[in-house]
Amino acid sequence: MACLQSQSLAILQGLWVRQSGLAATNSGTGQVEDGLTSLPTFDQMAEMIRVASYNIQKSIGTDFRRRPERVLEVLVELDADIIALQEVDRRFGERVTSLPLDAIAAVTGYEPILFGARPRSLGWHGNTLLVRRGVEVLSQQSLVLPRLEPRGGVLADLRIDGVPIRVVGLHLGLLGLWRKRQADAVLDLLEALEQPMPTVIMGDLNEWSVNGGVLTRFARDHHVGEPGLSYPSVRPMFGFDRIIASSDLEIVAAGVHTTARARIASDHLPVWANLQSSTNAHVLDGAQNGRLSGGGEERLGR
Repeated sequence: MACLQSQSLAILQGLWVRQSGLAATNSGTGQVEDGLTSLPTFDQMAEMIRVASYNIQKSIGTDFRRRPERVLEVLVELDADIIALQEVDRRFGERVTSLPLDAIAAVTGYEPILFGARPRSLGWHGNTLLVRRGVEVLSQQSLVLPRLEPRGGVLADLRIDGVPIRVVGLHLGLLGLWRKRQADAVLDLLEALEQPMPTVIMGDLNEWSVNGGVLTRFARDHHVGEPGLSYPSVRPMFGFDRIIASSDLEIVAAGVHTTARARIASDHLPVWANLQSSTNAHVLDGAQNGRLSGGGEERLGR
């Protein structure tokens, strides 16, 4: 039985590495290239929830062509339970979604949570969440953030295989002062919610600093993961895209999805993380070993 379990673990670990878009394991050490310090154990893999965040730039690729089918193919590659999307809708006019609803269902197997305030929009200020079929949506709300430019966020309480989780999708502003105000507003809302819940915050934070700026706000009571460099997709130099977990969750592994298709589908690369309860998990970072810092509308502001 022990031999069979070991063989099963090896197979699952291999699948996990390939689906994560990582290169390979370093023979002799068991370490994975691109910064992961170890593969998950058998028990961890059975309990993990996989999340991802992706700024799809209105489905316009690095070749300046709008090709939503490429984005849909990348979503399939990510193989996540929950995906936060940014810039899903066109910016002007009726703000029509760049990803047709019927195509999302037919191609990816994900179900979008509809936050659009306009009939043909999918997101709220371009933000939306996709969930794997079978994930139960308990509640949802759009977040109106303090802003100089149009910005917003989305929040949903979900249940995955009986396990509740709260998810926040964000796209923060370009100016540091407003990013900090937006982060403070989101954190104040989460603290004020009547029912606490394990929470993951993810999105394009537009933060240039590696571990300063707006990240210090989130790091007070959350693990701030650094999956790696995700922008621009053709030659990443900045880690704008982040996944942040509450203290009752651990980021078991995190990374950047770097397939050839992802490099052309948008100007951002998707980032992903595997999460589980903090009881037995060992915290890892996708970019640098061990680097982790510890339906309605809600109007937020200070």
